[in-house]
Amino acid sequence: MVDIATRVHNHKWKIDPIVRSLIDTDFYKLLMCQSILRNRPETVVKFSLINRTKTVRLGDLIDEGELRQQLDHVRSLRLTRGESTWLRGNTFYGKRQMFSPDFMEWFENLELPPYHLEKKDGQYELTFEGTWPEVMLWEIPALAILVELRSRAVLERMGRFEIQVLYARAMSKLWEKIERLKKIDGLLIADFGTRRRHSFLWQDWCVQAMREGLGKSFIGTSNCLIAMRREVEAIGTNAHELPMVLAALADTDAELAQAPYRVMADWHEEHDGNLRVMLPDTFGSEGFLSRAPDWLTTWTGIRIDSGDPAAGAERAIRWWQDRGEDPREKLIIFSDGLDVEKIAELHAQFTGRVRVSFGWGTMLTNDFRELVPDGALDPFSLVCKAVSADGRPTVKLSDNPSKALGPADQVARYKRVFGVGEQVAMDVKV
Repeated sequence: MVDIATRVHNHKWKIDPIVRSLIDTDFYKLLMCQSILRNRPETVVKFSLINRTKTVRLGDLIDEGELRQQLDHVRSLRLTRGESTWLRGNTFYGKRQMFSPDFMEWFENLELPPYHLEKKDGQYELTFEGTWPEVMLWEIPALAILVELRSRAVLERMGRFEIQVLYARAMSKLWEKIERLKKIDGLLIADFGTRRRHSFLWQDWCVQAMREGLGKSFIGTSNCLIAMRREVEAIGTNAHELPMVLAALADTDAELAQAPYRVMADWHEEHDGNLRVMLPDTFGSEGFLSRAPDWLTTWTGIRIDSGDPAAGAERAIRWWQDRGEDPREKLIIFSDGLDVEKIAELHAQFTGRVRVSFGWGTMLTNDFRELVPDGALDPFSLVCKAVSADGRPTVKLSDNPSKALGPADQVARYKRVFGVGEQVAMDVKV
């Protein structure tokens, strides 16, 4: 097992680059990328870094030269023969050759497009613009780099023994969480923590700890590189990016209203089984479900990623019941801001009423709260989102208005088109 503290104390970025592979990314990104390459290869999309936690001044903490080195390193990466063989030959969600020969040939020759970086008012403005299939693959590496460089900046101020003690305490803290999760009968949980992980080495350690501590209750990781190396399942389906971009390309309100369902229709043709999981909250879950076509009721389940998770689950159960489906045969995946207490609460509330699963993110791979003074390693809310498509602004409404993105006039238009009423704002911690 890697001595993380010693590696952190001695690390040089060329030995321990933050992103060390093009598949050091979330599985859903590759699934979506294949779909986009087939259906929208020429759409030009712009992604932008958004730091919701303004008190974390990344521009003051992180050296710009070091940031550029890490970003440039990602542009130098190419798919290795072993990684290509794994993607081409492995079984994902019970299906072999999930990725087509055409997609694999494109991916094997991919060089990520250039980036634009500026420092303004103590923050970094980092943007990526290019054809959608290429530029979308910057999202996860960009977030991982910024978060880990912040971690490294804090750790550089510590001595060797201080770092050893820090990681010992962090390991003990996570293991105590795992011990509590072991007591939950029938738990199913996956690692969703790539984008805001403390570091690659720490995420890898967390996955190994979950695998040993939870056994069959640990069902996999969203991180493809770790899934390959540790021989666990790669987990993931789709994300808000798809409906956000398709909606931005709509010419009329009528086309806008249908955009989320066009996304689902494309996905329906490409995937089946446990890959048919809806993410309804991009423009408000209530409106999405009330207008959803009947064929969506045949899908396996729903992922709840914003708003009150219990209220979201109750809404999904009512929707299935109203459409003549048995909720006990359906899957709900909770994935927003989870920690042990909330996982235990939701599992107790909904087990037996639906099939329940959890995607555990930031509080698995980056919970160093109370381990260093002044919260210097506390997790923070950093995202990298598609902000325009073919020059048109994108919008995300969410079930939590605090997560809304987009120009005010377009946010108002989307609320009108999708019938979004009063929403309860919730703190966005991660």
